[in-house]
Amino acid sequence: MISMEIRELEVFLAVVSAGSITGAARLLDRSQSQVTRLVQDLETSLGFNLFDRNGPRITPSDKGIAFHAEAERFISGMDHLRERARRISLMEPDPIEIASTPAFASGIIPLALAELPEALLPHSIYLRSMPAEAAVQAVLARTADFCVTSLPAEQPGLEAHGFFQGRCVAAVSPQDPLAAKDVISISDLAGRTIATLANPFRLRRRVDQALEAANVRAGRIIATSVAMNAVQIASTGMAVAIVEPATAYGVQSAPVTVRPLDIDIPFLWGIFSAASRPLSATAQELIQLIIRIASARIPDFTAHDPTKAGQVAEMTYGGGAAKEAL
Repeated sequence: MISMEIRELEVFLAVVSAGSITGAARLLDRSQSQVTRLVQDLETSLGFNLFDRNGPRITPSDKGIAFHAEAERFISGMDHLRERARRISLMEPDPIEIASTPAFASGIIPLALAELPEALLPHSIYLRSMPAEAAVQAVLARTADFCVTSLPAEQPGLEAHGFFQGRCVAAVSPQDPLAAKDVISISDLAGRTIATLANPFRLRRRVDQALEAANVRAGRIIATSVAMNAVQIASTGMAVAIVEPATAYGVQSAPVTVRPLDIDIPFLWGIFSAASRPLSATAQELIQLIIRIASARIPDFTAHDPTKAGQVAEMTYGGGAAKEAL
């Protein structure tokens, strides 16, 4: 039976974060010998090495890398439990915890938070930016009240508060010749460097399909995990960014010119909470504010009936279904 102590896991996470025993000792205000001993005790309990050692150098082993995600999740849950116990003891109102993809976390959600009535604002608000899949898992793990994420998101245990749609746009440097056009044609992108999202199962899939359908070959593709990175790259004049409208219209971004495309590359997203978990009045009001601000800022905004999950799934997975539904 494996026996682990929380302090051993905390030390392990600190060593990975700092990159050295010395750095971890300084982060934790412990001696290097204490950190070394606790790491060794954890390795003994687990039965495998968490780090590869080469003299004074220490790097996570393959097993250590795999174990890191689980340890981080556990410690995060323990921190959440401690904070929950503290609030219960002091009879403080629960904080609101939101998980979101970066596009919404950096733009539309802060705008919605700013419009929350003072009476509804809790003492603590947690807004965590993360990949779409992680945002969904945060809701299922009950470490977030709700999430705002791109589709697909069909995991059991989710309650949809809305499915929404907008059109992807192009962002270019104001000095780019394409900035003079009212609408950028997909054919204008032939031979150009295109900056866009990397996830092949979400927006990137639709961008690739659109380029292929138009028989447009990019000169180079720059793939990034965050749309704002693509916008920043476009601002330098190096590339044309194809991004979702939440980033283009919801974020105070780099100096770029945003233009519609002459084809529809749909961006589909939703708001989800855990099924059978009542949301606070604050969370419910915030969800409605997010929807209202998104509808006001995003051109061609479409809200789909949250009870029609099957139709939304068809638009999400089907190659041309989204165009037909508009």
